[in-house]
Amino acid sequence: MSSTPKHTLRILFVDDEPVIRKLMEKELRRMGHDPTICADGHEAIEKLDKNTYDAVITDLRMPEITGWDVVDHIKRVAPDTDFLICTAHGDVDDAIRALREGAFDFVPKPLQLFEVSAALQRIAERRSIENKAIALEKRLEATEGPVKMIGETPAMEQVKKLIDKVSPSDTTVLILGETGTGKEVVAQQIHARSLRANAPFVAVNCGALPATLVESEFFGHRKGAFTGADQPRKGLFEVANGGTLFLDELGELDKSMQVKLLRFLESGEIRRVGENDAFHVDVRVVCATNCDLHDMVQAGTFREDLYFRVNTFEIHLPPLRERREDIPRLAQHLIARHRKLVEAGEDAISPSTMERLIEHDWAGNIRELANVLRHAVVLAGDDRILIEHLPASLSRDAAQIPNAPTLRLDSQRPKTMKEIEMEVIMQVLDKLNGDKPKAAKELGIALKTLYNKLNSYQEIHPDRIAG
Repeated sequence: MSSTPKHTLRILFVDDEPVIRKLMEKELRRMGHDPTICADGHEAIEKLDKNTYDAVITDLRMPEITGWDVVDHIKRVAPDTDFLICTAHGDVDDAIRALREGAFDFVPKPLQLFEVSAALQRIAERRSIENKAIALEKRLEATEGPVKMIGETPAMEQVKKLIDKVSPSDTTVLILGETGTGKEVVAQQIHARSLRANAPFVAVNCGALPATLVESEFFGHRKGAFTGADQPRKGLFEVANGGTLFLDELGELDKSMQVKLLRFLESGEIRRVGENDAFHVDVRVVCATNCDLHDMVQAGTFREDLYFRVNTFEIHLPPLRERREDIPRLAQHLIARHRKLVEAGEDAISPSTMERLIEHDWAGNIRELANVLRHAVVLAGDDRILIEHLPASLSRDAAQIPNAPTLRLDSQRPKTMKEIEMEVIMQVLDKLNGDKPKAAKELGIALKTLYNKLNSYQEIHPDRIAG
């Protein structure tokens, strides 16, 4: 497996000598960076007021506005930007002042390209580590369900083969499956087996982002771009630079953001909110949805051109009821995880309890199984998990449960997947006395998604939900 792809920096280079500007623009591009060239301090300050850069390389001795003036401006408007000082008139005092001012390095003229390249590489490595830390923090905030792939059924073996095939490429992948089937785990496996494994993996639930902040979350913003933007902020595409961005619940994106995502997939460029200049990031996109995007295209709620762009390579995840043989291993893994153990033995759960788990239809799939076992572990403590430790819906017949779900279905025909899903939603809502925010959290979906599901089902079958 090769090393992490090179990290491209957005660089502002400032020098009043035309020959040096021409040379450095060429050389910075050759090094793999994205340079913006300025002829004087005035131009540099204008650029800093309109765009954000990873690093600034500035000459010190320039007419009217000096390099020190540029440095002062950087510290005011872009404190996260690294800067390098270079000058033909440098002495020990300049070097000391540069470091005191917070310069990343001091490079004397005539510039030695290997010194500039080495300094920029150090900046890139530090920023990559920062991005990994941000990505890890987001993953820890959103962790749920199993973190490794468990399954030996033919359907899961096929999924594993597809992961092995597609991982080494940079192909956009679309993961399809019902809610809770482990689509993020598949995305993590694709990343771990790719050439980007040492770079950030960033996961975002598109349905959980407030509509007013989606663009800023994706692409970042500059200071003052809108009310409340007190500091510049990296977007998720920047955080994932060199790595993989996982877009879960893709079908929840509104049309305006679908256009911007399509533009990135076609050009590789993004633009921070409030900035004028677009810049390139090296990000592989993996998408997932439990929606039928083809039906959404037909309904006019999802762009056809974006559908074809993200649908380059499909992986279908089977629901848990179609791979019941995997339930014992999944259950042991989840029990160990809830109890913070390396592994759980076969005696961690009684045979009759395991039989009940295998018989259950698991409309919420692995996420529902994880929640059931979390409930059981709380009740059982370190003891063996018995049937009475399971939630009421599994520990006794549903007919005996007081206040059973109010969803009314025609018993003379098979239930559709949408009806099964709605049964689970109604059970959770009933248990929580109709508290929709709590229900969305327990179901592992965004509140917006819960409302959409309830509204869509009400429109199609207004007579089947009481109350």
